[in-house]
Amino acid sequence: MKLYVGNLPWSIDDNSLKELFASYDVDEANLIKDKFTQRSKGFGFVTIADDASAKKAISEMHEKEIDGRPLTVSEARPMVPRDGAPQRDSNDSGEAPMADSAAISEAVEDSIEEEAAPEIVDDNSDAEEGEEAIETTEDAIEDAEEEKTE
Repeated sequence: MKLYVGNLPWSIDDNSLKELFASYDVDEANLIKDKFTQRSKGFGFVTIADDASAKKAISEMHEKEIDGRPLTVSEARPMVPRDGAPQRDSNDSGEAPMADSAAISEAVEDSIEEEAAPEIVDDNSDAEEGEEAIETTEDAIEDAEEEKTE
């Protein structure tokens, strides 16, 4: 069983984490570190083969004070992505998936066929009530000439 161990003191390293749980027959102990600074992030994982020993470790080590800090010990759970992105499969190559150009073309064609161009309404027109809004330069010239003759 894999255990999460949180709120670790900064003085703990991989070996001292393994030693901390040595009485529970630890298979592996990993301290999680920042990938740039290599400093501890304050948590890690301990793998214990025997489930009974792992449950005993949880009950005995949870909230045990180490260097003035109460440990958080629980059964490890799968990581939840923070940005809402789906979690990658372990066998995923890490490459971006290829787009299906046929599906994209079909979707575009369907949307073009279903939707006519929207009517443009100019709510900010200076045309007074009862007057038509000017749509082209030629219309503007005609309207200006009509106003001169009136």
